Amino acid sequence: MNKASRFLINFFTDRKLYYLLAGLILLGVVSLIAIDRIIMPAYTNYGHGITVPDITRMPLEEAAEKLESRGLRHELVAKRSNEAFPPDFVIDQTPNAGMIVKPNRKIYITINTTSTPTVEVPDVQDLSLRNATIQLENSGLQLGNVTYESSRFRNSVLRQSIPSGRRVVQNTSVDLIVGDGLGSSRVRVPDIANMHLTEAQNALLEAGLRVGTIHFEATDRVAPNTVLSYDPDDEPNVFEGTAIDLIVSVSPSEDEEEETGPLIIDESEADPAEEPERDPETNTDFQE
Repeated sequence: MNKASRFLINFFTDRKLYYLLAGLILLGVVSLIAIDRIIMPAYTNYGHGITVPDITRMPLEEAAEKLESRGLRHELVAKRSNEAFPPDFVIDQTPNAGMIVKPNRKIYITINTTSTPTVEVPDVQDLSLRNATIQLENSGLQLGNVTYESSRFRNSVLRQSIPSGRRVVQNTSVDLIVGDGLGSSRVRVPDIANMHLTEAQNALLEAGLRVGTIHFEATDRVAPNTVLSYDPDDEPNVFEGTAIDLIVSVSPSEDEEEETGPLIIDESEADPAEEPERDPETNTDFQE
């Protein structure tokens, strides 16, 4: 047996090694207990709490003195206009009154102001709807109406009702135009010329397209409500969800009208009282 092997055997069979390991383990356990029971509670003021007082509906200076007397700090985070309160009165606080907090905790205060604060509208175009909402809320604005429009970029903001950079009153609502995700593939535009308006609309919907603006043109060459032309008509394939504008015939005696959306004409609603009576035996119209 060489010297190295003999050394290893003597090292691991020596009782002093095990006494040393036992001492280290015991020291670790005692240290953990001391940290958990003594050091950490003293550092975090365990078992010591302060009830947050109600400082709303009082002047800012009085509220600050009240917090300091309780061993609390304060920070002014916002100003809002509220006619129910005098100027510089506290109208909101966080944490709320009655909560138990640690000593020296900071209380965030919102006070009333006589002038309505303004904020700058952020640029949320091309952001996702979720990120745009967060940006508006962080800027002190609110999300208004969300309108979907054909676009390959689903839930991406295409336009905003208030341009970025403009200063507006705080809490103003900003409307967004958002992509609906259509248009990821191209579809064929059906030939709807000379179709009845209702048939043309159905053909466009079946092809995955939308009906855009409808213009009416007076003519006696075709029956009323006939599609005279459509746009675009020079592209055989367009992106899915594209709006197709229509020019539709009306009687020359009627004024030219313009519609901005689909006009579904239901011919099944004709008044049965206007139909001529028929002879049940001969199945012909009665002659007057």
